[in-house]
Order: sequence, then structure tokens, then C-alpha cells
Amino acid sequence: MAVGFKVKYYWYQIGRGDFLHSFFSTVAYNLENENWGSRFPIIMNELYQGKMSWMNVDKAIAELNVIKEELKAFSPDKVIWDIEDLSKQPPWGNNISKDITSLSNYFVTSDGEDFLATFLRALEMAKEVSCDMEITSL
Repeated sequence: MAVGFKVKYYWYQIGRGDFLHSFFSTVAYNLENENWGSRFPIIMNELYQGKMSWMNVDKAIAELNVIKEELKAFSPDKVIWDIEDLSKQPPWGNNISKDITSLSNYFVTSDGEDFLATFLRALEMAKEVSCDMEITSL
């Protein structure tokens, strides 16, 4: 089942739910010292719970920019598939493209798009149309 970001009637496909959870797990583990939402409360707490108020979009964009910049310091082998079970690995293991050089470009949507760029486009749309952003399934 595909998950994505929904803003009004706009849909931004991400991929499988475990893939999206991996992004959040990676951020919590590597950038928040395993303290979920301690540094990025809008993205990690509000949005992760399923819905983020459009009034918090500017804060979420600022958080995402910091996340993207800081993930550049981590090699792809630092990905966390599931913070609740650190033994779990991505289905593809270490078989990744040579173009992936850090965790900032590790995550790619099921459409082949850069996940962080897609995430930012969804946030910008939420700002443009003054509408909440949701994580939904198809």
C-alpha cells in the first residue's frame, strides 16, 4: 500500500509505509540522539502523527532544511530501517546506487524522485494553498 503526503487535493507519492518510517527513524536516531521529536517537533511529532497544521508549515520547512543539511554528514550505511528494531535492514540491503553518497540523498520515492525534494514541494504547496498536510495511504 502506497503512502504519501496529501495537501488539499494534491498527492505526493512516497512509497511504502516502512520506507517513510525509515526516514523518520533515521532522523530520530542520527540527528535527535534517539529522542524522537526533540529537535524537529513539527515534522517528527505533529506530521508523523498523520496531520500537520498549515500554520506550522514555515517551521516545518526550516526543520526540513536543517535535516537535509545535517544528513549530508552521514554515510548511507547509517540508515535506520526501524528505530524500534535496529536489527531490521532495508529490503535491498547495501545494494544501492553509487549516486547515493550520504543520507541526504539516500531516500528516493517509489516514483524515482528525491524524497526530500518531494517533501519540500508538498510543504510549499501547503503554504501556497493554506491547507493542512497529511500522511495518507492509497
